[in-house]
Amino acid sequence: MNNIPNRQAICDVLIEKANTDKDIVVLCSDSRGSASMTDYVKAHPDQFVEVGIAEQSLVSVAAGLARCGKKAFAASPACFLSTRSMEQAKVDVAYSNTNVTLIGISGGVSYGALGMTHHSAQDIAVMGSIPNMRVYIPSDRHQTKCLIEALLQDQKPAYIRVGRNPVEDVYAEDNVPFEMDKATVLAEGTDVAIVACGEMVRPAKEAAELLREKGISAGVLDMYCVKPIDKEAVVKAASKARCVVTVEEHTYIGGLGAMVAQIVSAECPKKVKNLSLPDAPVVTGKSQEVFDHYGLNREGIAKAAEELLASL
Repeated sequence: MNNIPNRQAICDVLIEKANTDKDIVVLCSDSRGSASMTDYVKAHPDQFVEVGIAEQSLVSVAAGLARCGKKAFAASPACFLSTRSMEQAKVDVAYSNTNVTLIGISGGVSYGALGMTHHSAQDIAVMGSIPNMRVYIPSDRHQTKCLIEALLQDQKPAYIRVGRNPVEDVYAEDNVPFEMDKATVLAEGTDVAIVACGEMVRPAKEAAELLREKGISAGVLDMYCVKPIDKEAVVKAASKARCVVTVEEHTYIGGLGAMVAQIVSAECPKKVKNLSLPDAPVVTGKSQEVFDHYGLNREGIAKAAEELLASL
């Protein structure tokens, strides 16, 4: 049972790399605790900036530091970072092409009972609509580590969303088949292709196993790179299968499912079913309770795949 959240994996990488790379700077909006950055602050107080509860300033200051040659990582709750500071993300970070990584913590429905004010079910659509902004939603702590290490090697804008709680590992620590901006093929299938991102990858993988027990061949793509989406991988998986199911912790409007549907309809027309959160305030409760309510679990994904196949 993993007890290390993805946000802690980000902190661990940055602590290690900042030992030798003095250009790394972490910024928080009174969120060092919820971002799991407390240990980073203790280790590298001179490479940390606290801006207080001011998300717009957080992003602009990060962009300014990047223009001075720093590698800026700005962490704040995803619900606020993707809405209150959208203009700064668009202009100061993306349009200005600054070396800033925006870290949306406690993404999706991580804040559970706090409701719509604290849920970030629109951030893929918001950040993905900004030209020059990349969007990443890693599936586990090991992939998160690889992603941060890769982002430290380039100088382009990026938005990362991670959840609040630990998630079960998808990969083994010594076996993470990571390639920047390329989806990871977890399984290949000829009946249905399941494309998932973030916390939905694990249940998608488990759903594929349930389907295989019923004689249904299910492929699974871990699309951690929501933008730029791996078009080639989508086309390849969809071409092999009879239909496609997408799974995401996000509204169906402008998210992973919409992107996949656009690709499939243009390149290899197949039926596509999107499993997502509704275009409405979601029910309140713990993350898993919300997932279960909307069928965003292994049973729900497997059922949706079977129903879609039966409709063909």
